[in-house]
Amino acid sequence: MLILLANAAATLFMLGLIWFVQVVHYPLFAGVGRDGFIGFHAAHSRLTTVVVGPPMLLEAITAALLVVARPSVVPAAAAWCGLGLVGVIWLSTALLQVPNHSLLAAGLAPDAIRALVAGNWVRTVAWTARGALVLWLLARAMAQ
Repeated sequence: MLILLANAAATLFMLGLIWFVQVVHYPLFAGVGRDGFIGFHAAHSRLTTVVVGPPMLLEAITAALLVVARPSVVPAAAAWCGLGLVGVIWLSTALLQVPNHSLLAAGLAPDAIRALVAGNWVRTVAWTARGALVLWLLARAMAQ
């Protein structure tokens, strides 16, 4: 049960954060301006890693543990679905977000910002689905 709680906590933290990033933070990149953009982006990348790294790692580890050490309240399909969504999030991060951040590290690039926002919808939808899944699992656990 502790694994499920840790997984839910990490997922719900990331769910709130991804919606903030999607709706507020990434769109504001376009308003930073060329002169300060490289420094802004470097600080963004450094600080964001500190904030998202631990919960993303915790979420991935606990999602895998829910597959291999599944509590009876967690259906196998739900555990696998949750792990699959983590895979989608990590692949999207590696294949869509990281390349755009690499372009932005060199300076303001409006096309890369648009691609960053558009590509981030994959993670936003996947974390929203994970959030719904873990809330459903928590409700099942509380009902027992």
